Amino acid sequence: MTTLAEPLLAHASRTLPRYTSYPTALAFQPAADDALTRAWLDAIQPTDALSIYVHIPFCERLCWYCGCHTSVPNGYDRIAAFVGQLARELELWADALPPHAGAGHVHFGGGSPNSLTTADFTDLMASIAHRFTLRPGAEVAVELDPGHLDSGFALGLGAAGVTRASLGVQTFDPDVQRRVNRIQPFERVEAAVADIRRGGVAAINFDMMYGLPGQTPDNVAASLETALSLAPDRVALFGYAHVPWMKKHQAMIRAEDLADVAGRWSQAEAAEAVLLAHGYVRIGMDHYAHPDDPMAAQLASGGLRRNFQGYTDDPAAVLIGLGPSAISAFPQGFAQNASRVDHWAAAVETGRLPVARQLATTAEDRLRGAVIERLMCDLEIDVGSVCLDHGFAVATLDEGLASARMLAGDGLCTVAGRLVRVSPELSRLVRVVAACFDRQPAPAPKKHSLAI
Repeated sequence: MTTLAEPLLAHASRTLPRYTSYPTALAFQPAADDALTRAWLDAIQPTDALSIYVHIPFCERLCWYCGCHTSVPNGYDRIAAFVGQLARELELWADALPPHAGAGHVHFGGGSPNSLTTADFTDLMASIAHRFTLRPGAEVAVELDPGHLDSGFALGLGAAGVTRASLGVQTFDPDVQRRVNRIQPFERVEAAVADIRRGGVAAINFDMMYGLPGQTPDNVAASLETALSLAPDRVALFGYAHVPWMKKHQAMIRAEDLADVAGRWSQAEAAEAVLLAHGYVRIGMDHYAHPDDPMAAQLASGGLRRNFQGYTDDPAAVLIGLGPSAISAFPQGFAQNASRVDHWAAAVETGRLPVARQLATTAEDRLRGAVIERLMCDLEIDVGSVCLDHGFAVATLDEGLASARMLAGDGLCTVAGRLVRVSPELSRLVRVVAACFDRQPAPAPKKHSLAI
């Protein structure tokens, strides 16, 4: 295991974007209408494949660590109304699209998509498949809360077209589960996995966490050992972001019950040691996969990507986001739906794409985004080569290289000419190096999470 020296601990204490886009969502500006988004849609070519993201903003329970845009509906009436509005939004986007090459990836997130009934989820998936046209071999992934996963829903996922299920496991430690209001015994998760596989979904992901109240290196490692007994194909290992000023329910978690930065690092190291010992491949800063998983293959070939769902093997340049707060991405920029369900629904009812915020990117934005993405994915980047590939002078980002050289003095990376490398053992801190190439350096300590 790697122990952080004092300079690296200081860097690990910084608050930074996760760089699932560049510029990040904080740079988005209010949108008066949907005209710009429709212009970007009009530019889609017949050979362009799409990616579809569907945000379901409901959960059966509110976990106190949660940073997602979600709420507890207290009955199905609100969800039923939402499903109808979502169907109308889907039609608006589909009608606005010119000829395209179909959808290669569909991802349901939340919230908890399994807050829908089996019938509503199946109908929604069928509508997506029909209106956006699924490509042969398309991946359809869904995030699930295993503690509230109905057996019938799990068994029906394969028939609905789902090919990958991602379960929010987080921890198996009973005391930690109690502290974050997410009780789900191992037997419950084990049964959920068995039902999903029996229903025909072969690929399973687990989300695990460190930095929760009551977690230690020992119980984090124990949770990983237990999780791997169920043989997930991928594991995402996320650090808890304590932002009670943004997510009021996080006030239920006392700051004094949380580990400091050195403790968080030790917990993450303990989890990684278990994953590597079981043969998983490290993917970027927080993912691990079986060597034969498509994501590991894309890492090896240089095709790993990063989007609003994190690391992905999805190469699509066009992402259509459905549902409140969902973000759409185009080669020309980004468009985010209204976050409040009522505002989103009101726009849909008027026949307008429910875009509330947007950002048209510049050529320099796209250059910086390419450097940041490749660094986040590959842990190395020849900055000069990327500049030339984007039509810029080789020295365009030399100011960022100078910042990276300062980090190299602390042991965080190496810089040889214009080649920047981050050691795999320090991949958890790659955001610190990526930030060197962010032209918007203003700190946002109340908006971003710790670097680990």
